[in-house]
Amino acid sequence: MKQKKLLVTFALGLCALTAAHAQDNEFDLGSQRSEVQLVNPVPGKKIDHQGLVINPTPRYVKLTGEGTVDISGGIKLEQPMPARKLFWDYWRDIDFLSRADKGFPMKIQLAKIPVIMDKGDQNSGTADGGYTLRITKKGITLQAFDDLGVFYGIQTLRQIMENPSVEGGKKLPCLEINDAPVFPYRGVVEGFYGTPWSHAVRLSLIDFYGKYKMNTYIYGPKDDPYHSSPNWRLPYPENEMKDIKELVAACKKNRVDFVWAIHPGKDIKWNEEDYQNLLHKLELMYQNGVQSFAIFFDDISGEGTNPNRQVELLNRLTKEFVKTKRDVAPLIICPTDYSKLWAKAGEDGPLSIYGKTLDPSVRVFWTGDVVCSDVTKSTLDWVDSRIKRPAFFWWNYAVTDYVRNLILQGPVYGLETSLTNNDMCGLVSNPMEHGEASKLSLYSVADYTWNPSVYNPIDSWERGLEVMMPRAKDAYRTFAIHSADTETGYRRDESWETETFRLTDYTLAKRDNLYKEFERVAKAPAEIEAGCTDELLIKELRPWLTEFAKLGERGKKAIELMDLYRSGDNLKFWSSYVKSRMSLEDKNAYEAHKSGTMKLQPFYDFAMEDLGDAFYEKLSGEKAFTLRGIGSYKSLKTTQAGLMLDGDSTTHYTSGVAQKAGDWMGVALPEPMSVREVHVLQGRNSKDDCDFYDHATLEYSVDGKTWQPMLADMKNRYDILWQGEPVQARYIRLRRLDSERTNWAAIRSFVVTPAGVASLEFANSKAEANDVLRAFDHQPVTSFKNTGEVSFEVPSGMTSYIFLLSLPEGGSVRVCQYDKRNKLKAEMTSSEPFFTIDVAKKVTRIALIGKAEVFEIIPKK
Repeated sequence: MKQKKLLVTFALGLCALTAAHAQDNEFDLGSQRSEVQLVNPVPGKKIDHQGLVINPTPRYVKLTGEGTVDISGGIKLEQPMPARKLFWDYWRDIDFLSRADKGFPMKIQLAKIPVIMDKGDQNSGTADGGYTLRITKKGITLQAFDDLGVFYGIQTLRQIMENPSVEGGKKLPCLEINDAPVFPYRGVVEGFYGTPWSHAVRLSLIDFYGKYKMNTYIYGPKDDPYHSSPNWRLPYPENEMKDIKELVAACKKNRVDFVWAIHPGKDIKWNEEDYQNLLHKLELMYQNGVQSFAIFFDDISGEGTNPNRQVELLNRLTKEFVKTKRDVAPLIICPTDYSKLWAKAGEDGPLSIYGKTLDPSVRVFWTGDVVCSDVTKSTLDWVDSRIKRPAFFWWNYAVTDYVRNLILQGPVYGLETSLTNNDMCGLVSNPMEHGEASKLSLYSVADYTWNPSVYNPIDSWERGLEVMMPRAKDAYRTFAIHSADTETGYRRDESWETETFRLTDYTLAKRDNLYKEFERVAKAPAEIEAGCTDELLIKELRPWLTEFAKLGERGKKAIELMDLYRSGDNLKFWSSYVKSRMSLEDKNAYEAHKSGTMKLQPFYDFAMEDLGDAFYEKLSGEKAFTLRGIGSYKSLKTTQAGLMLDGDSTTHYTSGVAQKAGDWMGVALPEPMSVREVHVLQGRNSKDDCDFYDHATLEYSVDGKTWQPMLADMKNRYDILWQGEPVQARYIRLRRLDSERTNWAAIRSFVVTPAGVASLEFANSKAEANDVLRAFDHQPVTSFKNTGEVSFEVPSGMTSYIFLLSLPEGGSVRVCQYDKRNKLKAEMTSSEPFFTIDVAKKVTRIALIGKAEVFEIIPKK
């Protein structure tokens, strides 16, 4: 057969593909993000509560030392309550207690009482939710000024009875609790983008709010069409209104304010018709039991952002709707300028206009310095001075609408504990679209918002794990501690008890400790499935648990590969190495439901990279050509940098923080070499993306200190290609020049082509030349799939070739050697993925025949 000879460039890097599609969202929230990529450690420590766990942590609790009282015979009402509220009305709330005519005495009293706190101060007993609970040898006494305080005292008693030390609710400790919340508003805003919660999950969550003394549920899912444009003017269909009425009833039962929010700003017209449309919609909701309302003007553009019009609307609604009804709570607004990042600071700014003209009863939302940020006094001082009232904090945690492939189960922190109701009127958490899995973070949100001064993030998280999954706490903890970080944006600490290592840092002690942790990871999902009694929760967790088990097995295998590599058994090592690689399907499945992103998966990725490079160097005596991400962003030191080096332009590396003067992104080559081409694709797409350097220069350096330009003063270039006379380089970078842009920065592809040409001759192969060259690119982690025959010239002086392959089950390949007259000089068949052939005399061409994934063909002189 006639051979086709093709001369191809030996490109050490991967070719760019077509550009990724443009962003679909009309309002690009990503353009306004500016979280700092700091991963602060979780504060606090686990505490021994000696068998008495109460959440939220009471302001004052004291065991009196009188021992315990036996209530196994039930309780008896000793004294009826005042006529305005009969004790019997609370039996539904005290369904965990049995009634008996000769039971243990109990009193519930509505009265004005002082609430003594832990620092010796006295808060008025008229404060909403304040109560005292005393358990003595003589009986149980619960005192509160209002119904809310009674309900909260009952929840505390319920939790006391659920403690293991209470012996199944039979013996209660003698104690005294004086308690009241610090912040008036404590709860949840269902305000995320993505799939709204199901009705069953919402009902489950409302019971959870009540049990842990949260009093606010704001219904405002972005993807509810009757909450937002274009259907905010229309009434809910009958079946959806029925569900809302059930939510309202559930909230009343749990003493939670159901706040219905409307989001009209995208298309509102500032005229009488739309005012009446809005008023009519609120009236319809009121007739169906809603008594609290919020108006959202977030994430919009155009006329709806006008603060003067917003104030006019809110003031008129307050006068004509809220105050007229008398039983409607003050309005809540989410302003367009809800973050310091883009809020206009001056006297003419929207927030200052609110402060001057907005009815003082209206509560104003605030997300902090950026969209997702810590709750600090400095950010509250900034906004409070403008809006002239304590802000209402909308905390964007544990929301994952910007990282929907993650499920956040880590501790709740970043909340300043010195804050009072003079700093903010309250806080609501915007959780994940996975409502049941959000309960773990909400448990701690309830703890913080009730009593911030003693909030202990680690201890609260540990207690929450026990509440969420008492029969599988240890397994759930293993999953949760490795499912905490966001990778980008609002970073959270993860895997803080786990130490990983690189191949060069291998020690037996490190190896054994990490292997044991991966064993726990691999076993945890099955233990959670067996021990979790919450079907709604396990349904949400299951996709992540499936991938978590695989991650555990991957980590174990990577450590076993390190052992094999160190043993020196090349065949056994390589055979196991190729079987331990993640397939494209594996990678896609993991990307869809990620965990262990900070340490566990990076350990596997780095281990496979290190082992491949080390094995190649061991066999060839040369360094593998592995590009390494470098730059001014911390995340370039992680495996995230690989997203610009993976040959797939539909994936991208992103800085995760706002670009600023002096920022740069680039690659380090394994050693100085002659480079003749560099191709960079900026941004998430090459059309209209905002995450790129709009003014930049492409530079190279040998020492990393002195830089020379390749392309200077580029403006608005997504696709950057440099070709020219070869230059000697070890480092290549794209550096930001003067610009007003503060978006993130992203790169889809960074390809470096050294000077040099390789000559390949191949026949009966469908593989493209660049694919075939992956077998000769000095990168053992790249490969091409041979389906027929591929042949290559043998330069003079070559004595042998090492083949690194992956074969199908039961498969084999033939290697044929030919002289210049195309006469067969030698032939062999191998069913092993690793083998060496000696070059026969006068051979000028070698052919590899058979189905195989070819990683590297290493020539030896």
